[in-house]
Amino acid sequence: MFSLGEIGEQLKDVSRKSVGVSFAGQSLVLDTADDALQVVEAIKACPCLEYLDLEGNTLGTPAAEAIAEALKEKGTPLKKALWKDMFTGRLKTEIPKALEHLGTALCTAGSQLTELDMSDNAFGPIGIQGLANLLASSPCYTLQQLKLNNNGLGISGGKMLAKALEKCHENSSKEGTPLALKVFIVGRNRLENEGAQALASVFERLKTLEEVVMQQNGIYHVGIAAIAQGLSVNPNLRVLNLNDNTIGLKGARALAKALPTFRGLEELNLGDCLLKTKGALVLAEALEIHGNHTSLRYLDLSNNELRADAGNALAKAMHDKTLLTNLQLDGNCFGTEGRENLRQILTKLGRIDALHSLDEDYTEDEEEEDDNEDEQSEENESDEDEASDKEDNKEQDNIAESPVVTVADFLKSPTAEKLLQLLLLHLLQDDNVQAFIDYATNLANQSNTATEQKYIEELLRIIMKVSALCGSGYMDVRMKAESLSDALYAKLFSYAVENNQISILNNALLVNLGLMKGEDKASRKIDWNLEGCFKALEKVTQRDYFLAQTRSMLKVFLEKPMKTSRANVVDPFQDSKTALKTVLDNIQVT
Repeated sequence: MFSLGEIGEQLKDVSRKSVGVSFAGQSLVLDTADDALQVVEAIKACPCLEYLDLEGNTLGTPAAEAIAEALKEKGTPLKKALWKDMFTGRLKTEIPKALEHLGTALCTAGSQLTELDMSDNAFGPIGIQGLANLLASSPCYTLQQLKLNNNGLGISGGKMLAKALEKCHENSSKEGTPLALKVFIVGRNRLENEGAQALASVFERLKTLEEVVMQQNGIYHVGIAAIAQGLSVNPNLRVLNLNDNTIGLKGARALAKALPTFRGLEELNLGDCLLKTKGALVLAEALEIHGNHTSLRYLDLSNNELRADAGNALAKAMHDKTLLTNLQLDGNCFGTEGRENLRQILTKLGRIDALHSLDEDYTEDEEEEDDNEDEQSEENESDEDEASDKEDNKEQDNIAESPVVTVADFLKSPTAEKLLQLLLLHLLQDDNVQAFIDYATNLANQSNTATEQKYIEELLRIIMKVSALCGSGYMDVRMKAESLSDALYAKLFSYAVENNQISILNNALLVNLGLMKGEDKASRKIDWNLEGCFKALEKVTQRDYFLAQTRSMLKVFLEKPMKTSRANVVDPFQDSKTALKTVLDNIQVT
C-alpha cells in the first residue's frame, strides 16, 4: 500500500541532496587559465553550486584565478569547499596567491561555508598566510567543519591559524552570529606545545566544538593541559583524538578534570601517548563515574605501557558503557594473567565483544619499569605545579650519578638511552649540536682526505645514527631524535653550500641511505636503522635549507628498484621509501 506521507518524505530527502561540481581524484594539472577551462565551465553550468570538490588535482595561480572568477558569479550558494591535496608540486610562492584568489572570490560572491577541507596540502605556515584572510572573513562566519590535517603548519602556522580563527569569531560576533565551529581537524601538523596552547585559547572562545582531532603533533603535558582547559567549556564534545602525543601523568590529570564536562563523549583516542599506569588509572577513575559517559562507543588506550592494574581499572570503568563497540588496549604490559583478568572483568560486565586483539604485549622487564614508573609518579605528584623547565632540571639531576655519556660513546652504540643521557648533559640544543659538530671536525682534521669532504662524510654518518632513532616506538626518544637530526642537517647543508661541496653531500647521502654503492668498502657498511633515517627525512626535506636538487636526486633514486643477486627478495625498507617519496612529491619546491 502506498503512503503519501512516506512518498513526501522521500521527495524531501531527494531535495535535500546537495548539488555541486566534483573533479575529485582526476589528477588534473591545472597550470593556466586554459587548463582550468573544464572546471570553469562546470561551475558556470551548475544550477546551484553547493559544493566544489577539487581534491587530488593541482592548481597553479593562473588556474586558481580563472576558477575564482567563475566563483564570483556562481559561488553564492557554496557551502562546502573540498580542497584537499590541491597543490602538489607547486611553488611556495604560488600557493598563498592561489588561496587569496579563491578566498576573495567567495567574499565577493557572499558565500556562507559550512565546511572547508584543506587537508593534505603540505603548504606549511606560508599556506596559512594565504588562507588567513578567508578564515577571518564573512564566508567563514558560518563554518561548522574546518579540516587542516597533514599540512605541516608547525608552531608558527598553528599560531597564525589561531589568530585567524579568533578574528573570525570576533568579526562574526559583531554581526550577531558568532562562529559556531563543530568539527576541528588539525592532526599531523607538528604544532607542539606552543601551537596547541594558541589553538586552545580559540577552543575556550568557541564553546561549540563536537569533534577535535589533533593526533601526531608532538604535544607534551603543557600543551595537553591547555587543550583540556580550552575544551572544558565545550560541553557538546563527542570525539577527542590526541593519539601519538606525549600526555603522561600530568596531561592525564588535566584531561580527567575536563572529562566530566563531556557527558555525550562517543570517541576518545589516547593511543600511543605514554600515559603509563598512573596516567591510565587517573583516566579510569574519571570514566568510571556512573552515568557520566554512557554514550562512549570507542576508547583507544593502546601502546601506553599500562600494567595489569590499569587494565583492570579501565575494564571496570566500562560498567555502564552499554554502547561500547571498540575497546583498544593492545600493545601494553598486562602479562598473560593480566590479559585474562581483563577479559574476565569485561565478560562479567557484558563488554567483552568490544575488546579488540591483545596480541601484542610488552611485559619484559616489567618489574624494573614499574619501580621507575612509581618513582617518576612521586616526582610528578610533588612537582605538578612547577614549570616544565624545572622538570627538565630534575631529570638532569636524576641522571647526574649515571656514567657520563660522550658523543663517541653514543656513536659506538647509538641506543635511545644513551641519546637521552647525552642530551640531558647538554641542556641547550646548540650544545647538543656543537658536540657532534666538534666530533666530526676532529675526525676530519685527522684524515688524509680533503678536510671539507671528510667533514661532510663524517657528519652525515653521525646524522644517520641519530636519525635512525626517529623510528623509535617511544615518543620522547623520537621527538628528540627528530629535533637533533633537523639541527644537524641544517648545519650540514649550510657547510656544503658555503664550501661548494653540494655534489659530495648528495653522493654521500645516497650511499648512507643504501640507495647507491660507495666507492670504497668501508662506506658500504650501514649499521644503522634505515627506517628511522627515511622517517627523519620526511620532515627534514620540507625545511627551507634542504636543497631542491637534493630533493630531486632523492626522488629519482627512491623510484629505482632494489638491486639484488637473489630472486624474490623483498626490500625491507620499501614502505619507508614510499612514504618519503610521497612527501617529496607533495613538497613545494623552492
